[in-house]
Amino acid sequence: MDTDASVHNNPLLQLDYEPAFASLGDDYYDLVAAAPFPEHRLRFRGDGVLRLLGLDPATVGEEHFIEAFGRFAGRGPFLAMRYHGYQFGEYNPYLGDGRGFLYGQVRGLDGELYDFGTKGSGTTPYSRGGDGRLTLKGGVREVLASEALHHLGVRTSRSLSLIETGEALWRGDEPSPTRSAVLVRTSRSHVRFGTFERLHHFKRKDLIQKLLDYVIAVYYPHYGAEPERYALFYRELVGRTAELAAQWMAVGFTHAVLNTDNMSITAESFDYGPYAFIDRFDPGFTAAYFDHYGRYSYGNQPLVCRINLEALQLPLSMVIPIADLEAGLAIFDTHYAAHYTARMLAKLGFGALGPVLGPELVKATLNYLEAAQAGYHGFFQALAASFDRSWQSDQGAIPAPVVGAPEAFELWRESYFRALASLSDSELLRVGERLNRHNPTTVLLRPAIEAVWAAIDQNDDWQPFYDLIGRLRKPYAIA
Repeated sequence: MDTDASVHNNPLLQLDYEPAFASLGDDYYDLVAAAPFPEHRLRFRGDGVLRLLGLDPATVGEEHFIEAFGRFAGRGPFLAMRYHGYQFGEYNPYLGDGRGFLYGQVRGLDGELYDFGTKGSGTTPYSRGGDGRLTLKGGVREVLASEALHHLGVRTSRSLSLIETGEALWRGDEPSPTRSAVLVRTSRSHVRFGTFERLHHFKRKDLIQKLLDYVIAVYYPHYGAEPERYALFYRELVGRTAELAAQWMAVGFTHAVLNTDNMSITAESFDYGPYAFIDRFDPGFTAAYFDHYGRYSYGNQPLVCRINLEALQLPLSMVIPIADLEAGLAIFDTHYAAHYTARMLAKLGFGALGPVLGPELVKATLNYLEAAQAGYHGFFQALAASFDRSWQSDQGAIPAPVVGAPEAFELWRESYFRALASLSDSELLRVGERLNRHNPTTVLLRPAIEAVWAAIDQNDDWQPFYDLIGRLRKPYAIA
């Protein structure tokens, strides 16, 4: 193959890459090269992301992905981003991109700037003795998570490509040797809370202000040169993060590793390791086997996000008055409650129900689910399948969506009946539609992931993986 000619003809390499983060200078990153890999097999391609970038998927072939994101031809050196972070509450000054880098930044058709970030692309100065690689199973899991969350309406990074790379890796949490891969994901930003925390660690107010100006100019440009732009940025970040937490909680998603180095400055969900969607409703559920005290349990996620936002105040306070930061953080609880209530009411078939009736119904629902130890997604699926408009005039006709906890069921049924009784005829007609529009028929539970991986691991059969992705992309009975 004529390398120069192939690079010239590769649509992925001919994108208009912008050196936005690179222009900040090397106080924020280290220049690195990608590792060479013995094999390259494209296992996933994100055609939806290609369209967002203005590329016709029909013009982008397998060889283009492999050349750009497997062999890493035609670009480089790349940027290993520097950051620190609080990990399980303890500050860690030895972090940074240890098995990935910022590949490049490209503007989408929507006018927004998107980062291409790698995972498993080799060692960097921050690998801390690791091999800088990603297991194939880890890559498969991240592709599934990002596809599932995106199509459930959660702000998330997207997977652009997954390439199997032909190396044997040894891991303590997977049967080894296990297969290797390199992932490329797109995100609104790979700047993290920990990016600022590192600069505070070195007492670099100048670099914090420079990074703040960059973040606002690129990701919060509507504040422009507003005199209060720093405070307004933080307030909006608080609101966006509260909304993201509400999205996770409503769809039953547990991220599992909400360290500050995994918190995005644009409040976008990313970096999926030991995540899990809950099966039954259990606020104490933990997805990570190493989370011994349940710090990042499903039910703790809103609180942890608030704690991380509070921790971010320390570096930001070198530039932003602490009173402004405290005022910004003060909106978190009400903002979270409003968004979570709205999403849960939609899952129950309702729009706005008022400041008393809506929260009461959500509380009754959660109490019922917890008392019955019910399947979270099964509850809403059963409600959608059985809903009948006659329930508005006959409380006794409302059946139990799940078995168990009769007292909690009666309290929930009474609350649900009151909510239905408050609706006009036109609103009542929309309840069934909402139930089917907001409750997925396909949920990414652990058994489904393990079944997909077993087919790949034992028979190199990728069809179940692609079939599951197809279902995750159309999760609702009504599109």
